[in-house]
Amino acid sequence: MEGKVLARIAAIVFVAVALTAAMIEMTREEIPEPAPSAPSLTRQVDPLREGQRRCQEMGEAAANDVECLGIWAESRDRFLGRTPAQSTPGLDGGR
Repeated sequence: MEGKVLARIAAIVFVAVALTAAMIEMTREEIPEPAPSAPSLTRQVDPLREGQRRCQEMGEAAANDVECLGIWAESRDRFLGRTPAQSTPGLDGGR
């Protein structure tokens, strides 16, 4: 019988603490923080990006266009983080 009474008292205390915490949280006034000022976003024109769009719009014809092949090579080099001088040599091993 002693265990049941102890369990009931613990449950009542738990519920009382939970209700108290809920009431405190509900009555708290939140002070709005000032919104951080975002830097103005100016759209920078990237000629490589514009060239990629043009080649995309050309469709299959872009595969035979010398300018598109150059744009894709430059894009690939930029992605891989290498300068055009670091490009891999031709199929003959650079001989």
